[in-house]
Amino acid sequence: MGNGTSTETKESRRSKMRQKIKNFRSRRLRRPGSGSVSGLVSQRSVSAEDFAGIALLTLIGAEMKFKDKWLACVSFGEQTFRSGISDSTDKPIWNSEKKLLMEKNGPSLARISVFETNRLLKNNIIGYCELDLLEFVVQEPDSTCKSFDLLDPASSNVVGTMFISCSVEDPVETETCFAKRILSIVDYDEDGTLSFSEFSDLMNAFGNVVAADKKEELFKAADLNGDGSVTIDELAALLAVQQEQEPIINSCPVCGEALQLDKLNAMIHMTLCFDEGTGNQTMTGGFLTDRQASYGWMFKLSEWTHLSTYDVGLNTGSSASHIVVIDRKTKRLVEELIDSKIVMSMRAIYQSKIGLRLMDQGAKEILQNLSEKQGKKMNTVESAQNIPSFLEFFKDQINMAEVKYPLDHFKTFNEFFIRELKPGARPIACMDQDDVAVSAADCRLMAFQSVDDSTRFWIKGRKFSIKGLLGKDVNSDPFLDGSLVIFRLAPQDYHRFHSPVTGVIEKFVNVSGSLYTVNPIAVNSKYCNVFTENKRTIVIISTEEFGKVAFVAIGATMVGSIAFVRKEGDHVKKGDELGYFSFGGSTVICVFEKDSIKIDEDLLANSARSLETLVTVGMQLGVSFPKLENCVIEP
Repeated sequence: MGNGTSTETKESRRSKMRQKIKNFRSRRLRRPGSGSVSGLVSQRSVSAEDFAGIALLTLIGAEMKFKDKWLACVSFGEQTFRSGISDSTDKPIWNSEKKLLMEKNGPSLARISVFETNRLLKNNIIGYCELDLLEFVVQEPDSTCKSFDLLDPASSNVVGTMFISCSVEDPVETETCFAKRILSIVDYDEDGTLSFSEFSDLMNAFGNVVAADKKEELFKAADLNGDGSVTIDELAALLAVQQEQEPIINSCPVCGEALQLDKLNAMIHMTLCFDEGTGNQTMTGGFLTDRQASYGWMFKLSEWTHLSTYDVGLNTGSSASHIVVIDRKTKRLVEELIDSKIVMSMRAIYQSKIGLRLMDQGAKEILQNLSEKQGKKMNTVESAQNIPSFLEFFKDQINMAEVKYPLDHFKTFNEFFIRELKPGARPIACMDQDDVAVSAADCRLMAFQSVDDSTRFWIKGRKFSIKGLLGKDVNSDPFLDGSLVIFRLAPQDYHRFHSPVTGVIEKFVNVSGSLYTVNPIAVNSKYCNVFTENKRTIVIISTEEFGKVAFVAIGATMVGSIAFVRKEGDHVKKGDELGYFSFGGSTVICVFEKDSIKIDEDLLANSARSLETLVTVGMQLGVSFPKLENCVIEP
């Protein structure tokens, strides 16, 4: 009888443990892509110096101006999470939460986007708000809920109100609470201590065979006062000692993932996994951008799987159906908008031998004629009718509040396309320091300390060279082993380009050529040589700090013209306008002499991952040798 009761108790305890862990895991695995700490993305190791704590962000609900079924997305750094879909209402309630890793040198700005979920069409973003998690906690330390205006991405008009709560646990609190969280997983009677049987189940959950075989020895080591139970403090002491001497945690007891991490990162992983018992829904992860997360189904996973392992690169240019870039200011991934039919057409032309043969058999002339025709069309009064639809398509990527003139000022589409910005809209980094170079355009930037790096990570054309880029009328010898920066302008960008350095314009050289697209699909193609075959103008700028700088403005499909507002002999300050591109996408390439510039590390790191960085005019690009200290401009 006794043995039977003992066996039943043991099985009941094991059943209870399995159910509890299953409940924990089910909350993590509710939807595809949310099975690890950050969905498809593995946790990156964090140093003790950079670990700033864990934020618990909760999307409580919203008040909107009309009824619909709503979902909300949170974008933070290189991760995006989404809530469930609400009932049809103008006051959606989500009560969805997510833990976020805070790093001292990492992102702190979270963007919350609210979408209406029209089943017949794609989900449509209605409003967004942004909050700095650290500032939120400092300003509202005792607040359980705070309201934020939801802004229309196109007009910045208020379209609703978002209700959010946030708490940030500092590193000391995280370490202090860690043992309590671990203990609660197997503390079946919830008395705040572990009996030997509960302790045994915990050792088994850690997935360490050696520790599981030494349960009695470890229990005695932990039970310092010999009362037959292990308290939170005693468990914390045991975990601290064992993790230093002989780690006993091999697997996360919540998600089951193997932990090949140091003590700090294992603790961070398990803290992020742990369910705080608030009763709120855990947001689904595994998404790159809020646009991807807004879809009602997991977004063509086969097209995104190469994006899931961040340490080997985001090779989005030639193979992905959507282009993903990283916003330098917010450190958040952003999806670039481009019509899917255009993507398919570009891939057919630029990513195949058949497309290459078409180019050789007259398609170049077709692109030339098409660009000229489209350029003339965009200069007609009738073309102004296209401005509203253009703004609607790019409504969350064009900020009209920055534009110098109101919309009715533009009489043609091209006038709007080459729009000027208000004074001060683009602050120039370290304006009084000529040894600091800055971004030449609002663009998606790729930067390489050497030309060899650029061909290894990004430019796949078989014949790309500095000599080919600069042409026969420019002495390319000083630039052959130099640094290369590519500024790619998309149609939605501000299309005036500026000087990245202070100096004197030595000369202009025009090179005739084709008008291939400068989209990454073509740049990453091994079948064509976009930068060395396209129409371009080379400007040589002589500087005291960087030597000679070759500024290359490259035309592209639909670009009617490249216009300059400076002439030979002019002295330019960094940030001064040099010219503009008419309608279409286009690119500027700057080539620096060897060892003349130390490009900022974040730009080099992103480029080494084949990941373009979204920057604006005036952001710091790098500093001249031997001056290497950074100048930081407030965003």
